[in-house]
Amino acid sequence: MTQSLRDKKVIPYGHQTIEEDDIAAVVSALKGDFLTTGPLVKQYEDAFAAKVDVQHAVACNSGTAGLHLAVMALGLGPGDIAVVPTMTFLATANVVRFTGAEVLFADVDTETGLLTEATLRQALATAPREKVKAVLPVHLAGMVADMSSIAAVAAESSLIVIEDACHALGATEVDGHRVGACGHSRMSVFSTHPVKTITTGEGGMLTTNDAYLAAQARRLRNHGIERDPTRWTGRDTVGKSGAALPWYYEMSEAGYNYRLTDIACALGLSQLKKLDRFLARRAELAARYDRLLAPLAPLVKVPARPKDIEPAWHLYAPRIDFDGLKRTRGEVMRALHEAGVGTQVHYIPVHHQPYYRSRYGDLHLPGADAYYRNTLSLPLFPAIADAEVDHVVAVLSKIAKIV
Repeated sequence: MTQSLRDKKVIPYGHQTIEEDDIAAVVSALKGDFLTTGPLVKQYEDAFAAKVDVQHAVACNSGTAGLHLAVMALGLGPGDIAVVPTMTFLATANVVRFTGAEVLFADVDTETGLLTEATLRQALATAPREKVKAVLPVHLAGMVADMSSIAAVAAESSLIVIEDACHALGATEVDGHRVGACGHSRMSVFSTHPVKTITTGEGGMLTTNDAYLAAQARRLRNHGIERDPTRWTGRDTVGKSGAALPWYYEMSEAGYNYRLTDIACALGLSQLKKLDRFLARRAELAARYDRLLAPLAPLVKVPARPKDIEPAWHLYAPRIDFDGLKRTRGEVMRALHEAGVGTQVHYIPVHHQPYYRSRYGDLHLPGADAYYRNTLSLPLFPAIADAEVDHVVAVLSKIAKIV
């Protein structure tokens, strides 16, 4: 066991990589004039937009906030329906409900956990087309859904596409579009939670090529406040000189406090410079897992990749035949934990959650259930050592009695 393994009891499934220049950037922000709503926010947004090749980026305080801003900017509300693949984190569905709209859960591919053209069509066939306003494809584990085919189906039904790209910063689509460039969507949303590819502590980013949607998201992240005098509708908004009143602002609709601090943006700017290095290391680790896990097939299958994409490798989640191992997933996870290996499951299909079962009944989505039944996320993050990956596989091999 390596020194780094001795220094920590359990290797986590994901972990931030914070280096001295990141710390220096945050200290510099703390010594600056603005701790929030200052110049570093726009600097971070501009740098992020340039990185993913999109016109507008709107920083916010979580990926959930970004998704909520997206559906609010779209104007989703009561009487509307949005399609959400059930294999995702709760937030993708919950933000739809925050607006008063309903969720139409879609099934996913059994091997990748991704929404497909076929599963989107299946979902749309079960709902009144005139009420379905949007679809939120999820790029799971850093793998990228086939956005070209999903966008084509969406166009047939006049649906707005919002990408949940919280796992996929740095990934590339089949046709070469960077995830976040919105080549086949109106908006994309990212997360910069500590386990993601880069981190701001907590944080999110909405990207779009639509100036109106970007402006709407910026208003809604700050209580719906409008400070542009050309958009004011109230009386007595100018002084005797004809100039706009310097203290005046308006709120035409209720928004939220979803702002991201300059402190967080300083960290984001520093981390963004390392994105390519982090991605390369994740890909290197995934290739190492692939090679070491190959002898465990067919009991353990390496993660499936959609063709011709460049994944971001947020998670490394092989497909494990727990029945074939004659061990439950819980037993395998506990055995790995006892040997110093942390794991997680991504995710419980959202349609199984009590809230959604009580609202929509027991849905039959066999692809998601099959994916969920055999998935387990193993440790993957840039700072993990090769020897630690070897240890993870050695422990899993011992559990599988293949040594």
